[in-house]
Amino acid sequence: MKHALQGRMEEAVLELKNIGYGVGEAGKGKEILKDISITIPDNKFIAITGPNGGGKSTLAKLIAGIEKPTGGRLVLDGEDITELTITERAKRGISYAFQQPVRFKGITVRDLIGLAAGENISTAKACSYLSEVGLCAKDYIGREVDASLSGGELKRIEIATVLARKTKLTLFDEPEAGIDLWSFQNLIRVFEKLHEEIHGSILIISHQERILNIADEILVIADGKIVKNGSRQEILPELLGTAGGCRFTCEPQHAAE
Repeated sequence: MKHALQGRMEEAVLELKNIGYGVGEAGKGKEILKDISITIPDNKFIAITGPNGGGKSTLAKLIAGIEKPTGGRLVLDGEDITELTITERAKRGISYAFQQPVRFKGITVRDLIGLAAGENISTAKACSYLSEVGLCAKDYIGREVDASLSGGELKRIEIATVLARKTKLTLFDEPEAGIDLWSFQNLIRVFEKLHEEIHGSILIISHQERILNIADEILVIADGKIVKNGSRQEILPELLGTAGGCRFTCEPQHAAE
């Protein structure tokens, strides 16, 4: 059954058609995703949640092109992108923020933000993106994106690059991981601003109630299948009232170093 996330079909940015993903010989071992069909419309903030191990991160990686489905097709603005690489999908407007951000030895924060923006932006503009995510720009703009940065710092820098890219479809995999309380509160404001200003679609994998509470739509995945989807007003009260169904918290679990 196809799940439409509130939007007419012609408004869709991305369609997932009978997507399956398995591991093992020829993908016929363990099934991680089972016949996922959803339509992701333009200009929607969608939160993906559900029990750990249910297939949420795998779904995000399939959309980004990090993994390839073992069944089904992905269609972006009418184009079949199933076989496209992560680089080719990025050129078409799909951004992916890793749960554990990548380090780039030899590349400065300034250079990374400029690459993300796709143009020769000014240092002042690059600094403004760092300020948006709660970092003191003068302390970070010239630093290398290497092991000298903590996980929380890398996470915020990665989100700054996403702000600079302004893509039509942005994926975040548990962006609250490694973020301290102050930064988490600031992060909520960043997502709200991103949604308001860019007018692209945002998909965020999260267990955090505060993130779910600002989403337009909530998609619940368990055991590799979509078990619930609908508006925040429809889904969130039910989730919060289900004891032991999914893990939801109000604050980030891990503080940044």
